Amino acid sequence: MKLKVIKKSSVHGSVVLLVVAVSFVLYAFQSGITGRTLKGPEPGCTCHSENPSSNVSVIINGPDVLNMGETADYSVVITGGVLTRGGTNIAVSNGSLNAGTGMQKVSGELTHTAPKAPQNSMVVFEFTYTAPETPGTVTMYANGNSVNFNGQPLGDAWNFAESKMITVSDVSDVGEELQVKDFYLLQNYPNPFNPSTKISFKISDAGLIKLAIYNSLGNEVKTIVDEYKSAGSYTYSFNAENLSSGVYFYKLISDNFIETKKMLLIK
Repeated sequence: MKLKVIKKSSVHGSVVLLVVAVSFVLYAFQSGITGRTLKGPEPGCTCHSENPSSNVSVIINGPDVLNMGETADYSVVITGGVLTRGGTNIAVSNGSLNAGTGMQKVSGELTHTAPKAPQNSMVVFEFTYTAPETPGTVTMYANGNSVNFNGQPLGDAWNFAESKMITVSDVSDVGEELQVKDFYLLQNYPNPFNPSTKISFKISDAGLIKLAIYNSLGNEVKTIVDEYKSAGSYTYSFNAENLSSGVYFYKLISDNFIETKKMLLIK
């Protein structure tokens, strides 16, 4: 019977390599990662868990319509899960992302520099976006993770944000204000909110307009507008002081246009 002798130096070398590998993984985890939004190439924060979780909410806030070359403020808001810390990855199909506090730009995308602690039960990453110099539609992507910050994936969760469509519009050669050429229902701001938020929309044709709020069961809880409106841009405030926390929907209805968007009330 022969005994296999393992050299101490080999074992020591393996341990060193393992420690280095683990340290590298933890470093990469804490300093953010890109390429993990629905834009790809490897969608999902799979280092935290294999599949996205509906317990984590990730929302992109900011204007739905920009002029060519215009820069505007945006944010990604993460709620739900354990949320001892949160992280994100943000990407766009065109235009330029600009990192805010606690963020960095890597290969044209944004990610966190370190996992961020929540405030008021949410983690918020603020940044700016500059629209391209050509008109069209841009898609903004994001994901967010909600982690226990113990260096282990067990208990961590993540989710994708609903991709945000941004219309990049041309302006007239004479420098006049942007003309309303279509119907737009913009994302409410702020979102999440407590207890008030603002909802804006643009209509290109005069007509009967209805703007209403619905709960997650589809029941109407508030009618904000239900009257004849001329073509133009409108902004209304919605106060949810008498409503409980949760997901709500707001719907804009006209003769030839219906659009619904989601918002989150957190008290």
